[in-house]
Amino acid sequence: RAEVISLPIAMLILLAVFLLPFLALLGIGFLIDSPILLGVLGFFTGLTLAMWIFGRRAERAVYGQLEGQMGAAAAALNVLKRGWTVTPAVAFTKQQDLAHRVVGRAGVVLVGEGSSPSRIQHLLVQEKRKVQRVAPDVAVHEIVAGNGEGQVPLRKLSRAVTKLPKSLTPAQVNELNHRLRALQAQQGQLPIPK
Repeated sequence: RAEVISLPIAMLILLAVFLLPFLALLGIGFLIDSPILLGVLGFFTGLTLAMWIFGRRAERAVYGQLEGQMGAAAAALNVLKRGWTVTPAVAFTKQQDLAHRVVGRAGVVLVGEGSSPSRIQHLLVQEKRKVQRVAPDVAVHEIVAGNGEGQVPLRKLSRAVTKLPKSLTPAQVNELNHRLRALQAQQGQLPIPK
């Protein structure tokens, strides 16, 4: 779970992170007779550090809320940058195990999530067969999202996907996306689980 710190303490931490570089650079500025230049530099350095820490804390809080929710892996994958196409819930089981498909320069990445690792593996193997029927020469990677052994935690999921070795050109990625959309159109719309 995400670390919980009360709001006043968090605000004090952010204020300290802002003030420390500002006051340090302002003090150095007075020592070398350039307080305005170094004061402005310290202000923006402190502001940048405080915003970075605030962003990291907010990200940790979001992942903490997503933990254990159905579709959490798809939400974590939506932060991937340009060049990646995320298709959530391309396959699922009655027990609400999900498989998501991510297409990028690394090929096809199938991300599974759910309560049973064996069902998830079976689901990913089925989806891998479908993808390899349409694109046999493309690398297909399998990742299971979760906190168990051999699983990737949500906060590290997008990093794990982007670190996979690149094997396709952007034109090949575009062609692969078109093929996979055609495959999905053949399968029809997925029913909404009850």
